[in-house]
Amino acid sequence: MTSKPKLTADEHADLGKRLAAVRNELQVLEVQLGNAYPRSGPQAAPARNLEKARKAIDKARCDLENALFHEHPEQAQTTVYYPPRESWAKAN
Repeated sequence: MTSKPKLTADEHADLGKRLAAVRNELQVLEVQLGNAYPRSGPQAAPARNLEKARKAIDKARCDLENALFHEHPEQAQTTVYYPPRESWAKAN
């Protein structure tokens, strides 16, 4: 059984920016729906689903950051998966 190739440090950096942008957009949409619809009951389902998606992305970012530090310790930085806010829009 052969091992699959891991992400390069550059691929981690690109993925980190993209995931941060997606996560930020989901949070914006979640807040928009939370302000427009009740926070409980059937009408709250879309906002709850966006929250679940955002939390899943947060978990993936955490797991990928751990992989980055394991695979590329010399290049790893916490800002790869948690970039400063101003760089989120640049991923799109």
